[in-house]
Amino acid sequence: MLLPDVTELLARSAMFGPMDAVARAALARELVWLGLPGGRPLFKPGEPAEALYLLKSGSLGVFDDGLPEDAAGLIHLIAAGECVGAVSLLGSEQRTRTVRALRDSELLRLDRRAFETLLERHPAAMLGVARTTIELLQQRERGADRTSLPRTFAILPIDAAVPARVLAMQLGQALEGYGNCLVIDAEQGAGRSSDWFAEREAQLRFVIYLDAGGDPLWRQRCMRQADVLLLPALAAQAARPWPESALLDPSRTGHRSRHLILMHAGHQVSLGSARRWRAAFSGELRHHHVCRRADVTRLARLVSGHGRGLVLAGGGARGLAHLGMLRALHEAGHRFDAIGGTSIGAIIGAGMACGWELDAITETLRRGFVEGRPLSDWTLPLVAMTRGRRASTMLRHAFGALEIEDLPLPYFCVSTQLSGGGMAVHRDGPLWLWLRASSAIPGVLPPVLRQGRVYVDGALVNNLPTDVMAADGIAHITALDIRADIALLTTAEESATPPLWRLLLQRRQDVRRPGLVSTLVRAGMVNGESASAGRRERADLLLTPPLEQIGMLDWKGWQRAVDAGYRHALGVLEERARDPAAAVTMRG
Repeated sequence: MLLPDVTELLARSAMFGPMDAVARAALARELVWLGLPGGRPLFKPGEPAEALYLLKSGSLGVFDDGLPEDAAGLIHLIAAGECVGAVSLLGSEQRTRTVRALRDSELLRLDRRAFETLLERHPAAMLGVARTTIELLQQRERGADRTSLPRTFAILPIDAAVPARVLAMQLGQALEGYGNCLVIDAEQGAGRSSDWFAEREAQLRFVIYLDAGGDPLWRQRCMRQADVLLLPALAAQAARPWPESALLDPSRTGHRSRHLILMHAGHQVSLGSARRWRAAFSGELRHHHVCRRADVTRLARLVSGHGRGLVLAGGGARGLAHLGMLRALHEAGHRFDAIGGTSIGAIIGAGMACGWELDAITETLRRGFVEGRPLSDWTLPLVAMTRGRRASTMLRHAFGALEIEDLPLPYFCVSTQLSGGGMAVHRDGPLWLWLRASSAIPGVLPPVLRQGRVYVDGALVNNLPTDVMAADGIAHITALDIRADIALLTTAEESATPPLWRLLLQRRQDVRRPGLVSTLVRAGMVNGESASAGRRERADLLLTPPLEQIGMLDWKGWQRAVDAGYRHALGVLEERARDPAAAVTMRG
């Protein structure tokens, strides 16, 4: 690499850019070029911290060695123009993380000896580097570092029938809202050197590598250059494997995230298409339905790390306050790209993921919970106090045969698996069934029994699954929480239930005891409430309306819950509008 190219790269670097030209020129002379094939580690924990590295081209991943070496263990992405290893070089003698090349990469190495020499000759400039390193580290810990988001995308259609060029142009226009973007196809990339591609990636915020003709060599180049693999197909066609078998197996894609893009001819999702097309893939795979231009815009936000997620907590009848909060958010212009929830929050969220209007969701819930009284089919309490048939019928009537993977928006709901495993996150399968599991209050509704396993209300383990949403790479999370208000108070002093005649007598004396249903509901919420405290901190916007006067099973008070949610959300949103600086940290 020529010296002028090195100094230009240093000038664009967040770490070395603030240095003066003389110091950057001295630094450029000390840097040593290094090529690192995709999948190869740069360093591992325990190795001596002998150098820092500036990434010229390619992509590196920082991994948590306490997790398996797959996408789940990837905790940070290093993009071209960023440095890695500086913290260890400045603060310790050993590496503390594994850093691995996610694709073929070029780096510039600065040895410890050369760093110390430059520090002696240019102390002000190199101390500035140290300060910048610390600031970047603090930003990363706060989640404020946006420079490490994916920057290069490969669009690799299943065949030439897919309108891949149209998709690329629309995706590029949507990405322009977050930085300049260039689409490179086989004709533009023909005969180009690796330096040419590296230069484009360094100068631009996003690069889309497009295959529109099916040339195998160009498709391989697209795969090598990409941080994210986008795999479009016509949803209505017969499903079949991709031409490159490596795309079907995550262990062969170098930790690149894979996104199946199902393009639909009309404005409706073709039911069953996601299940058919996903069958050929193994491991983690996201899929997206594209029916209209707005879906491409949402896709751009999700794959580039700018997605907006909504998480809705459980809370029985109190959860109908979600409807009021959603109305206020909608009026304020808030829209969401992904949705998840627990119990009643999962049910309301499913309606949103279906694309229903808020009035339709409200009417469905009013008919189902208020008029339908799903908890009124009492039975001999061998398993639960109710048979669960009315609840199941209500959900089946509302959502029909929809599968979760057929929903227009990415969606998940949470249940608790009592057969071992704890939290279960449902992203596929019958929607009504997993909503029934997510809301199965132990002792009140019977559990869902499926393939030898037992599932009950998700509130037992995770009533506000912001952590699940964050793990999906969603940057901005809005959480609608329903406090459990788990304190049960009594005026009685006893360790055994009195005989019936005494109970009747004490009713006239205003002796208060918790009822059976209240005890079961509160017991089911205790663990979820305590664990939700930490999960609330993950939300960029948290709404927690005051609902002390509404019981957990007070379905007749549904309108009061809706109104309380609306008033609370309006107040929080108005406060945010008056104080924009508090927009990220505001808690309702």
